[in-house]
Amino acid sequence: MEQADLLVCHAAQLATLAGHSQRPKRGPELGDIGIIEDGAVAVRGDTIIAVGATSEVLSRVGAGPKTRVLEAGGRLVLPGLVDPHTHLVFAGSREYELEMKIRGAGYLEILARGGGILDTVRATRAASRQDLIRTATKYLDQMLDQGTTTAEAKSGYGLSLAEELKMLDAARELDREHPVDLVSTFMGAHAVPPEYRDRPEQFVALVIDEMLPTVANRQLADFCDVFCEEGVFSVDQSRRILQAAKNLGFRLKIHADEIISLGGAELAVELGATSADHLMAVSDQGIRRLAEADTVAVLLPATTFCLMGDRYAPARRLIAAGAAVALASDFNPGSCPVNSLQIVMGIACRQLKMTPAEAISAATINAAHAIGRAGAVGSLEVGKQADLVIFDAPNYQYLMYRFGANLAETVIKSGRVVKGGTQQ
Repeated sequence: MEQADLLVCHAAQLATLAGHSQRPKRGPELGDIGIIEDGAVAVRGDTIIAVGATSEVLSRVGAGPKTRVLEAGGRLVLPGLVDPHTHLVFAGSREYELEMKIRGAGYLEILARGGGILDTVRATRAASRQDLIRTATKYLDQMLDQGTTTAEAKSGYGLSLAEELKMLDAARELDREHPVDLVSTFMGAHAVPPEYRDRPEQFVALVIDEMLPTVANRQLADFCDVFCEEGVFSVDQSRRILQAAKNLGFRLKIHADEIISLGGAELAVELGATSADHLMAVSDQGIRRLAEADTVAVLLPATTFCLMGDRYAPARRLIAAGAAVALASDFNPGSCPVNSLQIVMGIACRQLKMTPAEAISAATINAAHAIGRAGAVGSLEVGKQADLVIFDAPNYQYLMYRFGANLAETVIKSGRVVKGGTQQ
């Protein structure tokens, strides 16, 4: 009988999210989260070795004198949450924008005034690499405390070769040192910097000819992303940048149809992007194309909430069409200073009209597909990384019902208890 190093037993509900490591959940599948009553998970090292009802797991896995046993009675156990879209590494903050938004200023208007992304660019350029690491560590600690165990982190506040490399170097060190696993995305095409304001095509050439090859040679990012939006990067510019990235071996993401319907979702499908993100203004054709493709539709409802907008991504239409839907925070210093996926799921239920089960699927296994990590994380299955969270909730519906509270009681990352953990 195999000995476990860690046993989590007697969960009131254990949601496995099993069976979708090869392909994301779609349509009605999103509502089936694999609930096991009185569930248990056994871990050896950093790997799950058994999942099932507590009696079944204990009949197959031994508990020796060194086995740590966590009693989850009356609680909910989920896979570690996965955040597939964040702008984690930055300096400064933009709390002053809140009053501007209250007075009616829109996102693109703030950007046109030299605020928004460009304000953070100035602060990030002035910060040292260690400054960026110190600030991001604080935010990562908060994310882990709330149950996020894997996340994506974009560059894009440097907008020059040296500054983008500084951000990506910081993200690499964070991935090495912090319990949260990070997947890095190069986003040099996040905005046109002030020094290229009247020469946007020259900046596009800089991204293609200098930034992308250097980042690829140094293996600093898995993905490349572009902000395809009116007044930022056109569909044609985005296509050229992303195609160049694809030729260098990057996987692709795209900020698509966030404010204006430009055809970003269609471009994502055309290029075989791993995900198309935002989609508040996605077209009917874009929805159809996403439903037919492997590209994951990553929805960011906390962004609309923080921008005080009235247009949320059409989650119900995307799900009904058969698109693979995921949720993410879009954590950043301006448009969405929210880094809790618990809050994101709560907003998704209330504003996107997603059910609690759909929201959980979208923030675990489908989110893992959106960053190419579904083979390792996003579900509780034998052979997968032992990332799981014990929530102070009697069932999965309660987690969404208690919107705004941090119910993550115990967090286990790679088989190690990193928060809480009352031993029995």
